[in-house]
Amino acid sequence: MRIYLELPRRNLSAVHLSLCSWLVPHLACVAAAIVLSASYTVAQTPAPEPREVPAKTVPVPDTVSPQMQKLIAAPLPPTWNVIPKTAEEWKAQVDASAAAIMRGLPALRKELRVKVESIIIDGVKAYMLTPEIIPPENRNRLLVHVHGGCFVRFPGESGTVEAVYMAGFGHFKVISVDYRMPPDHPYPAALDDAMTVWKAATKMAPPKNIAIFGSSAGGNLTLAMILRAKQDSLPLPGAIAPGTPMSDLTNAGDSFRANAMLDNVLVAPDANCDKGAALYVHGRDLKDPMLSPVYGDMRGFPPVILTTGTRDLLLSSTVRVHRKLREAGVEAVLQVFEGQSHGQYFRDVSAPETKEAFSEIARFFDKHLGK
Repeated sequence: MRIYLELPRRNLSAVHLSLCSWLVPHLACVAAAIVLSASYTVAQTPAPEPREVPAKTVPVPDTVSPQMQKLIAAPLPPTWNVIPKTAEEWKAQVDASAAAIMRGLPALRKELRVKVESIIIDGVKAYMLTPEIIPPENRNRLLVHVHGGCFVRFPGESGTVEAVYMAGFGHFKVISVDYRMPPDHPYPAALDDAMTVWKAATKMAPPKNIAIFGSSAGGNLTLAMILRAKQDSLPLPGAIAPGTPMSDLTNAGDSFRANAMLDNVLVAPDANCDKGAALYVHGRDLKDPMLSPVYGDMRGFPPVILTTGTRDLLLSSTVRVHRKLREAGVEAVLQVFEGQSHGQYFRDVSAPETKEAFSEIARFFDKHLGK
């Protein structure tokens, strides 16, 4: 480190010159001592201590609808920390949850006036969802949906619930990808299937007229699809909507601890959902951007709308993606719902928050998709 003391030497006395010759090196020594002292202080600073939070009771907020209050007050799911030990046990657990969803699907489709058709797209299973009414501005538009479920849940029609909501509230045609899943098909099977459908979709409509959406693991795949499309020099969609995405499988982020046991859907880190995701990862690097998209290069992404809730275990993951997109110069909108746990914005068709969430996404798509 150098310190320069500039004093005019002209007309200086011998005393003055002697003072200068003494002062300059001593100032340099003092400055060096300060720097070394600061470095030592930083090196000796202990890591911040975690905050001890006393046990407390968190009431259901009265700032949400009665329908949402009921969801927020619901008990923890019985399987949140039941971890299957074999592939057969995983399949049995997945089949049981899928069967429960299937019982309610016909009524949901009837309520939202959406019909579903099973299709095969270049060898990949999928479903075409068509609303009863498609307005003129949406007739040349198409949405591609990738379902959630911690990468292991909601096979077949049970994975179309979110797509039904989007088709019904947004009045878009939707292709929902029934991608292959673990334990039989780990990464990259799901992403490969989603990309196969994406390539086919670009032949059904101009890419600028297509949006991709999905929540949880589907939000992860939505983001990973853009990273893959960029990598492979494929066309990008006009917009995307990753809902509460599993964007960081390392579980970095404040809300994994702050909202643990408060989120009554995922409940806590390292529980059933994370174990399902581990089957998908299959021992790969968790920071691979194709597995944890928050670590990817988001420059050049299409406009994005993200959705989460204040009790969501993945609130931090969603917020971090939003910040990274904005830092990359991407138009990104974040909608956060009061009191909601993971993905609760599409768990009750009668909740006004549900209609609001999907209507906001639909307006975003209408703004950015071509016609």
